[in-house]
Amino acid sequence: MNLSRILSTVATGLGIYLFSGLAATQAFATPADEALETLREGPATQNVVQNRFFLKTGRFEIAPVGGLVPNDPMVRRLLGGFALNYHFSEEFSASSQIFYSPDLAESDLKGLTNTLVQIANSGTGGVSFQQPVDKIILGATFSAQWAPVYGKINLLGESVLNFDLYLQGGLGLLTLQRGYARYNSGQVQIDRTEVDVMVPASMGFGIDFFLNQRTALKIDVRNLMYLGAAPDYSADDGLPVSESRLYQSLIVSTGVSFYFPNMSPRLTDF
Repeated sequence: MNLSRILSTVATGLGIYLFSGLAATQAFATPADEALETLREGPATQNVVQNRFFLKTGRFEIAPVGGLVPNDPMVRRLLGGFALNYHFSEEFSASSQIFYSPDLAESDLKGLTNTLVQIANSGTGGVSFQQPVDKIILGATFSAQWAPVYGKINLLGESVLNFDLYLQGGLGLLTLQRGYARYNSGQVQIDRTEVDVMVPASMGFGIDFFLNQRTALKIDVRNLMYLGAAPDYSADDGLPVSESRLYQSLIVSTGVSFYFPNMSPRLTDF
């Protein structure tokens, strides 16, 4: 093999290599204008659920609500009030809730309270038993709300129900009517002592089912936690209780939310 043929073979191979590398580079290269846009605005992303049926951004929400305190074993507490929210975006809002529960005296006592007091009275220990009862009278919560989940449910193939799930956390105010259930003259009665105002921490979650573009069905669960004096079950010593304990009041409520002003028009109705 002479020198000219060797040089020709090397040149041909080098040319094929350079051409293939150039072709590969051009096939995967990003145009300059697209690269600049990606750098400025970040990669394009899309929400899992497109074309929301219900938009909340820049709208107020007011909801008459009713509920109860299911975790109090001693007294029944039925609540009524309203919630007021302002939505800064589809995910974040400022939330407030105000509720009131009437004091119905001994009618609020549950069967467990009556049973404990009657059993203690029938004993022979000679100890004067009293069952502490704390009734929520008035309360409010002020919190930040985050709705990370928005979805749609196909109901039996006939209609689509839109919903979102939210979390909330903040502070609140509670007015408590303190008292003691005692056995007196053949019946259980409540001796009221004082009214306390507590500042609890509030944490919870809820779900909104959107009925149309102005209203939604709301289900809300809030746990109010605060420190207070430990229960005093003896009426004989007359000494104040120096110990403290953590109390939790779970408030479960439901209602219908109304949103205003009107939401912006949508392009389609699906």
